Amino acid sequence: MTAEEAKKKIDTLSRELEEHNHSYYVLSEPTISDYNFDQLLKELEKLEEQFPQFADENSPTKRVGGDITKKFNEVVHDFPMMSLSNTYSKDEIIDWENRIRKIADGEIDYVCELKYDGVAIGIKYVNGAMSRAVTRGDGTKGEDITNNVRTIRTIPMKLKGNHFPPDFEIRGEIFYPLANFQKLNEQREEAGEALFANPRNTASGTLKMQDSSIVASRGLDCYLYGVYSKETLADSHFQSVQSAGEWGFKIPSADHKMIAKCENIDQIMEFINHWDEQRHSLDFEIDGIVIKVNNYRQQEELGFTAKSPRWAIAYKFKAAEVTTVLDSVSYQVGRTGAITPVANLKPVLLAGTTVKRASLHNADQIEKLDLRVGDHVYVEKGGEIIPKVTAVDLAKRDVSAPEFKYITQCPECNTQLVRNEGDAKHYCPNDLGCPPQIKGKMEHFISRKAMDIEGLGSETIDQLHEEGIIHSIADLYDLKADQLLPLERMAEKSVENMLEGIEASKQVPFERVLFALGIRYVGETVAKKLARYFKTLDKLMSADAETLVAVDEIGERIAQSVVDYFANEEHQALINRLKNAGLQFEIPEEQFAGNTEKLKGFSFVISGVFERHSRDELKELIEKNGGKNSGSVSSKTSYILAGEGMGPSKREKAEKLGVQIISEADFEGMIM
Repeated sequence: MTAEEAKKKIDTLSRELEEHNHSYYVLSEPTISDYNFDQLLKELEKLEEQFPQFADENSPTKRVGGDITKKFNEVVHDFPMMSLSNTYSKDEIIDWENRIRKIADGEIDYVCELKYDGVAIGIKYVNGAMSRAVTRGDGTKGEDITNNVRTIRTIPMKLKGNHFPPDFEIRGEIFYPLANFQKLNEQREEAGEALFANPRNTASGTLKMQDSSIVASRGLDCYLYGVYSKETLADSHFQSVQSAGEWGFKIPSADHKMIAKCENIDQIMEFINHWDEQRHSLDFEIDGIVIKVNNYRQQEELGFTAKSPRWAIAYKFKAAEVTTVLDSVSYQVGRTGAITPVANLKPVLLAGTTVKRASLHNADQIEKLDLRVGDHVYVEKGGEIIPKVTAVDLAKRDVSAPEFKYITQCPECNTQLVRNEGDAKHYCPNDLGCPPQIKGKMEHFISRKAMDIEGLGSETIDQLHEEGIIHSIADLYDLKADQLLPLERMAEKSVENMLEGIEASKQVPFERVLFALGIRYVGETVAKKLARYFKTLDKLMSADAETLVAVDEIGERIAQSVVDYFANEEHQALINRLKNAGLQFEIPEEQFAGNTEKLKGFSFVISGVFERHSRDELKELIEKNGGKNSGSVSSKTSYILAGEGMGPSKREKAEKLGVQIISEADFEGMIM
């Protein structure tokens, strides 16, 4: 056989096998016997061995696995993979709808989908071929598990037809079918091995295996339902999901009510109630329903909060509940000094996992429950993730059980606890001398969204602290190789990587350094606002509470926390050490090149679609020129920047409040 003939045969066999694969696994309509399929696959394998130059990375032979991945590389998502806000009742869904109706124009329809209890995945396709598959990770970055995802037979490696975008990403959920999970545990039981606790964790662990042939043998499955592209694909989410089905993806079936368009709350609740009753008839686990605004233009108009899209929400089914005995209460100290009481329970099986501990939240919750050690308590998984104690079975209480006394001193350093007015939690104020706070602050400092120091993890922080080598975050920048090499598990290469990661962190921008300091109430979003407003740490440190409250969305509690932090002499000394180490404590002037105050004091609401700018570009221009973006029209709104398709409700409200409506050209004139 000539090379040209081999290439032609390989291409023909690959197309034929993918068609048979799609018919069997996605459509459940086999078009060939298993034996004949295997014979075709063997023929292709043999040809690829003889002519390796024609073996495609997305060949059907990759379905059986065999690639070994020793390290899963980290990949930045093209589009952030955000989590959803949760809701648990019809009233909360009504509240959500009321909020979005204040922002979005026109009639709103919704799409309801199943909330799969699996592993979120984003799969990129370029020119119709799978390019990479990445886990959610922290939402900004995930791990490349492409070799393992190629073994999942319901995920196409090459798409059908030619109507798909040249470059796009599709997202969905990989899960463990219950029948396959049960079969796996039966095999493990026969082999005398420990059983896996639940399908979701097992799916997650399987996808991180180095040997893709083991992943192939496990029989994972996937539904894909979210298409992301820089191109306009469709007018609505529902349309794009249906298109994805035509391209060869396994999508939720509208015929089987796994996805549905809804016009109002009653139809949404009908969908929810149906699956709350029928979810146990599925061959995979779901833990709720996802509700999305269907229209893409309205999704864009609604935008995002710091953590989640405003245009979608998850309804979580009522959590599973069991009763067990409270053996004792212990206390955890967080990195901010917050004390969290923890219930130590007689082990009990709850929603597929054995629960030994549960959250008690704070002293008020314990008092509200009137809790006593030895009580029979009700335990549920809040959002089916974190166990919590919800009630006491008073009928079973020992009448001689003494009242519960909350601790008054820190369980770690014996410092007297404090409780600020308006705070539910007690705090240990010894933030620079309490071991869990010291280690917690360092773990927060090195985390991905903060300094993102590669080669340094929580176990290493524990080890270095226990050895007395580091006592604060500033000590990290004094570490030397000769201090680290004598320690256990410290090889030359790992020490080199750690020191390189610490050195590289000196280039992390100011806003993330500010977040990394771990000031109470200063999260990612607040740190970004403060950094961009004050531009340098010195200006922020000299600001009083009144100046801080003047910053957009900075309240009195945050302001006072910032003032208190920088007033502490030990914190000031820490900052000086970090400055001397070379960390970034100001925003470079070049970032402000072209910035003006032409729009200072003006608040804008953007509505509609524009000719020359995207909505994000317009928001950036508003902020770059000193203005403020707002999501809804109010008496404080200066202008509505209106494009094509501005809804009547916004126009009506603007006219009622006397808010001026301007065009894209008007806006451009304001900033010229």
